[in-house]
Amino acid sequence: MEKIAGKTASKTMSTTMKKVSKKSASRTRSTSRSAPTSAPTSRRRPKGDYRRKVEADNATNMRRSREGRDIAIDYPPAGDLARRAACERRFLQFCETYFPAAFSLPWSEDHLRIIATIERCVLEGGLFALAMPRGSGKTTLCERAALWALLYGHRRFVCLIGATEQAAAAMLDNLKTELQFNELLAEDFRNVCYPIRCLEGNARRCIGQLFDGQQTRIDWSAKRLTLPTMPDAACDGVNVSGATVTVAGLTGALRGQSHTLASGEVIRPELVILDDPQTRESAMSPAQSAQRVAIIEGDVLGMAGPGRRIAALLPCTVIRGGDAADVLLDRQQHPRWQGERCKLLYAIPTDSALWEKYAEIRADSFRRGDDGRTATDFYKTNRDAMDAGAKPAWPARFNEDEASAIQHAMNLRIDDEAAFQAEYQNTPVQAVGTELATMTATEIAAKVSGVPRGAVPVGTQHVTAFIDVHDSLLFYTVTAWAANFTGHIIDYGTFPDLGPSMNRRTFTLRQAEGALGNTFPGTGKEGAIRAGLDALADAILRREWPGENGTAWRIGLCLVDAGYTPAVVQDFCRYSQHAAVLMSSRGVGIGAANRPMHEYHQKRGDRFGLNWYIPGTPTAASAATATANAVRTVRFDANYWKTFTHTRLAALGDKGCLSLWGHHPDDHRQFADHVAAEAPVRTFGQGRTVDEWRLRPGVTDNHYLDCLTGCAVAGSILGATLAGMTPTPPRRERKRYTQEDLMRKW
Repeated sequence: MEKIAGKTASKTMSTTMKKVSKKSASRTRSTSRSAPTSAPTSRRRPKGDYRRKVEADNATNMRRSREGRDIAIDYPPAGDLARRAACERRFLQFCETYFPAAFSLPWSEDHLRIIATIERCVLEGGLFALAMPRGSGKTTLCERAALWALLYGHRRFVCLIGATEQAAAAMLDNLKTELQFNELLAEDFRNVCYPIRCLEGNARRCIGQLFDGQQTRIDWSAKRLTLPTMPDAACDGVNVSGATVTVAGLTGALRGQSHTLASGEVIRPELVILDDPQTRESAMSPAQSAQRVAIIEGDVLGMAGPGRRIAALLPCTVIRGGDAADVLLDRQQHPRWQGERCKLLYAIPTDSALWEKYAEIRADSFRRGDDGRTATDFYKTNRDAMDAGAKPAWPARFNEDEASAIQHAMNLRIDDEAAFQAEYQNTPVQAVGTELATMTATEIAAKVSGVPRGAVPVGTQHVTAFIDVHDSLLFYTVTAWAANFTGHIIDYGTFPDLGPSMNRRTFTLRQAEGALGNTFPGTGKEGAIRAGLDALADAILRREWPGENGTAWRIGLCLVDAGYTPAVVQDFCRYSQHAAVLMSSRGVGIGAANRPMHEYHQKRGDRFGLNWYIPGTPTAASAATATANAVRTVRFDANYWKTFTHTRLAALGDKGCLSLWGHHPDDHRQFADHVAAEAPVRTFGQGRTVDEWRLRPGVTDNHYLDCLTGCAVAGSILGATLAGMTPTPPRRERKRYTQEDLMRKW
């Protein structure tokens, strides 16, 4: 053990001595490196000289870096300034001069008219919805309009908006391509194109790029393009420094867009280009279409900020009747958009037999695999007869394997008539048998009969009225019905009557805010509604309506909408002096998935009619329940009766048709707008097909439609009926027997 301990101690001592020797050697080497050299002291450089050398080297490097980033050294000479100046106020000449490859075909009359509209929008402002056939170059024109506006300084901030952000970004890429590679633009707009070309597509160079020592402040990102900031001397008379283009999707972040110039001025969008702002999916949905119209009317048109009016171009194609494009193109609903629809064919050829034969030959030709050449030969042989009556919009538009624009258009029509009507004619039609064809507001207003206002036509059996209740206003309609349900609208209006006070023929419910309260000061909301109902009932229910044959008529039944304030309406119907002819009502939208009214169980005292029923007053109920239900309320299927009302809007003279008083359609503009405010959407479910009525996109007021529908329900209650209108009898409620009943029976 002692030997082992001794060996361990000696081994430890040896290791320690080795470590000490290594440290000593290390110190020796360190001392030798730090020892002064044998060179003379006079050759050592002072510390101050070294710092000056470093600073000089840094300055040289910075100077060389700035010279490498300063693009003013190789700035090209000015281009053809006379050519540039000639296009400054002429958009057509700008397109023909700088983009000959994009516009190679001769212009059509529609193109020239649309180009003039675009020029007016950029220079003067305004809102323009432009529907052109697909493939007519409307997007290409609007993209060049954006360049024209920016390069000449007509507009300093342009926003490109698409149905999606990706679609808008594609438009921005097209603009970038022209600024990078268009040689004519590079020559005449060197102050814009040369700095962009110097980037060579590398967006990281934007930060350091200089011109004559000043930053160009270019932004070359996926969602924004900011033109270079250049001195006046380099701009050849037109300095567009800092002009900006941004992109956005219609349903994305639109609000709050702005840009700060080098001078510190903050600019907001001045021109908006909304290229096809809907997708096929959104066009098929009334709710999504309404949402997009609301975004355009609210968010987009408010982008310019307070006190400024934005200019907007909306190139579009109608996909479905009632979609966002169709609504904004309608000058009756949105006149400020100045909508314009262009077509591929303004007149269809008259010889339909030859074209039917052509279609058969063409189909057989494709089946044989000769790509329709046989049909083209047939067309060339009979061209004069087949072209008769046709009027193509763009004679130069046809494919290489076709002989004319007429043949091209008819081929599209033969392939898919529904797509042709929507995509190329911008007048989509509803498929026969699948959708209810509704009349436009213009067509409804034109259904005047010549009968004076307030006069009851000959043949009338019933006169009915309906009152639609709102916070600020009461809407009413009075209609005369014959026994066969032929109807005549003899009067309609509001209480209070705002037409004279507002000095306008049309107004919205929102614009009439507070009208009832102002008429009856000192009352609350419910008190003003009740006072208004009393005053309106006295005005129309006490009145004797003169008949054309000299008889005097009174309103036989007046329904009052109880959906908004049921307690006020029921109290009014119960205690009014005209309670004998008053009845509260509730419209229920019964869809395909709901149980129809004729399948309701009929209880004792219930009265059922054609998609309406009047529940009986409960006999075994508490006093409170009995009091609340003392006024009988008619409930009706609103979807069915709106369909019925629009169906009655047929040609004058048909049984069951509806007409308006007076001679002038302009007198009924607001009424017709309300009646046409909703559109049917065909739904399927539970083995039933139902037209469900919904507000059209961008429309808020449908009150006269509710009134007219209620008048028709009242007419049915009084006995008016149309041939074939036999109501389905409701189910009788089965008597339920208790065990005591069965015991007594035995």
